[in-house]
Amino acid sequence: MVSATEIDNSLLSDTFTIVPRLDMPSTYKDHQYQGSAGQWNEELTKSSTLYVGNLSFYTTEEQIYEVFSKAGEIKRIIMGLSRAAKTPCGFCFVEYYTHEDALNCMKYVNGTKLDDRIVRTDLDPGFREGRQFGRGRSGGQVRDEYRQEYDEGRGGWGHMRSKQEDGGNAQQQEEDF
Repeated sequence: MVSATEIDNSLLSDTFTIVPRLDMPSTYKDHQYQGSAGQWNEELTKSSTLYVGNLSFYTTEEQIYEVFSKAGEIKRIIMGLSRAAKTPCGFCFVEYYTHEDALNCMKYVNGTKLDDRIVRTDLDPGFREGRQFGRGRSGGQVRDEYRQEYDEGRGGWGHMRSKQEDGGNAQQQEEDF
């Protein structure tokens, strides 16, 4: 016979946890995804593709391979590129051969440092042509459009702040002349 304490403990362990699971996808949903939220979630349960964010603009495919291959065999890496300049813009997709390897990567690589930056990983329903390009107005990532702090690893100032800085420099040059 099962005691009341055992039942209470089993309920507690299934309901509450101090440490969150590291292999769970975030609540993010790509706004350009054509299917329903249910379809998105269903695709994530089978996906072997990870979105990797917060990369330095200078991180190479070889560096990504070196770190991410520790979690499993990599099928391919697709570097995120600025739509305008066709240069890296701080994200990539990593495709593994199995869903389990992708989950292992989320557990063991997410939150670690690569090129002095803490990388973020999240399950992705799968790479489709065109998604390798940034969606920001300047061609890079949207988050870099509005960034106000200087970040050398992500190309300096955010796009809007960079315009402000350039405008101020041009005005200072005119005053100096």
